[in-house]
Amino acid sequence: MIDLYTWTTPNGRKVSILLEELGVPYTVHPIDITNDEQFAPDFLKIAPNNRIPAIVDHETGIQMMDTGAIMMYLADKYKKFQCEGDEYWRMVEWLMWQMGGLGPMLGQAHHFLKYNKGKSEYAEMRYATEAQRLYNVLNTRLNGRDFIAGPDRGTYSIADMACWPWVSRFEWQGVDLNAFPNIKDWYLRIAVRPAVQAGYSVPKFTTDVPMP
Repeated sequence: MIDLYTWTTPNGRKVSILLEELGVPYTVHPIDITNDEQFAPDFLKIAPNNRIPAIVDHETGIQMMDTGAIMMYLADKYKKFQCEGDEYWRMVEWLMWQMGGLGPMLGQAHHFLKYNKGKSEYAEMRYATEAQRLYNVLNTRLNGRDFIAGPDRGTYSIADMACWPWVSRFEWQGVDLNAFPNIKDWYLRIAVRPAVQAGYSVPKFTTDVPMP
C-alpha cells in the first residue's frame, strides 16, 4: 500500500495520475497548502522541503519527496510507463525539462499573471514570454508525435504525465492552445483517459478537466 500526501496542484496531480494509471492501491492524505499544512512536523518527516506531493511505500519502507524522483521510482517499481533503451534517457531528459523549466516557470506565470496581476509589469511580461517559449519547445517536440518520448510516434510515459498537469492550467498562463496545435492534440489525447480524469480530482474535486 502506498500513502500519497498531496493537494490539488499540477505537481500533486502528476503523481495521482500516475498512481491511477498504474492501478495500484493507495491511500490519499490531503495536505492543504492553503492552510500551511505542509509545514506540519509529521509531514516534514516525510518531505523535509515542505512541498507536496510525497509518498510512503509500505511494501518497501521507502518514503520519498519530489515528483521527478517519485515518478521514476514508481515507474521502475511497476515496470510501466517508462521507455526502453536509448529512449529511456530521452524520457528522463523531458522529465527533467519539466522539473527544471516547464513547472517552475509556469508556476511563476501563475503567481504574477493570475494571483498578483498588476503588481509587476516586468514580471508579467517575463513569465508570459517564457511560458510562450516553453510551449513552443513542447509544440516542436510533439510535431509528428503522439507522445513526448519513445520510438516512432512515441510511448505514453511519465514524461507526458509530468507535463500534462501543468499544461492543463493553460488559461492561468494566458496561453491559447489553438496556437499550439501539436500540444492541443496531445493534451486532448491524454485528457480523455479515465485514469487522468480520476487523478485530476485527487485529493478532491475542484473543477472538471479544462478543455480548450
